[in-house]
Amino acid sequence: MIPSKNLDDPPLFVKFYHYLLLLTVLILGLTFRGEAAQITGLESPNSFVGDSSGKEYFISNINGEPEARDNNGFITKLNAEGKIIHLKFIQGGAADVLLHAPKGMAVVGPILYIADLDQLKGFDKTTGKLVATVSFPTSAHTRVSLTDVAAAPGGMLYVSDQAANSIYRIDPSADHRVDLLVHDERLAGPAGIAIHPRTNHLITVSRGKGKILEITPDGQLTELESNGFFTGRFENLSGVDFDQWGNMYVSDITKGKIWRMTRDHRFQVIAEYLPAPADISIDRVNNLILVPYHYVHAAEMNGLETPTSAKPKGEKRTLADYGFIPPPSKSEPEGTKK
Repeated sequence: MIPSKNLDDPPLFVKFYHYLLLLTVLILGLTFRGEAAQITGLESPNSFVGDSSGKEYFISNINGEPEARDNNGFITKLNAEGKIIHLKFIQGGAADVLLHAPKGMAVVGPILYIADLDQLKGFDKTTGKLVATVSFPTSAHTRVSLTDVAAAPGGMLYVSDQAANSIYRIDPSADHRVDLLVHDERLAGPAGIAIHPRTNHLITVSRGKGKILEITPDGQLTELESNGFFTGRFENLSGVDFDQWGNMYVSDITKGKIWRMTRDHRFQVIAEYLPAPADISIDRVNNLILVPYHYVHAAEMNGLETPTSAKPKGEKRTLADYGFIPPPSKSEPEGTKK
């Protein structure tokens, strides 16, 4: 079950050390390269994504309770340098826009898709005009709470439903038809979702039990990683994405950590002591990590120091290990198994 505590109620230490924590994040948290940008003035940011060109970025702002139908959520638009060009580019309650608590997002061509409670909404990423509204089936016994959106290379969309332990598949080419891909209690409150760049399988992280799961196109569910009987590496996972070499990144909103899992399943903490890193994403064009900080109403984009594969101790690293140049070609092709 999803924990009963409200993760959007910040603990006392966050309130007391608000500015100290923000300063720590901006100075120490993710300063891997000189290409950093800090974004402030947000309101409970949840998701931070970029378009495929690496020149435009969007941040969803819940601006209130995460399940409230208050129509005051908004989307912030940034330029290529991470500067705000429109704080409330899309705003609930303005110009007949209905936007309550925007969470996960995905950019597909000219459309910015946004998960908003029980609807998926598509807006023109240039004009901010609403172009699509997709509703999801509800019943007296089932509440829909959409959390994140991911787009597959073929154009299919996937949406996680944290409250119903479900993943939906949406076909934009068929008038945004909605199908249930998988409903399973093992999802344990699916939060962030992403498409694996090598297998094209869906990867989701569990908000409730700190699990990482893989889902095939026909809905088969496999647990990739989870806490062991004697270990508690994860608590409440929020975001997941991949860099261009297949390394996975996950954020833990409660523990304040961002993990990297290399392709041989080795985990490394790349940042910690963060004030609620929410639904992170990776800009693969510019090799940047995009992190919204929910509690301090801020976000950060920063360069990644990205080992592309684990190496034995003593073996010298190259620029390819840190993502600055492509890794060298291998004599034998890599298999599809992770």
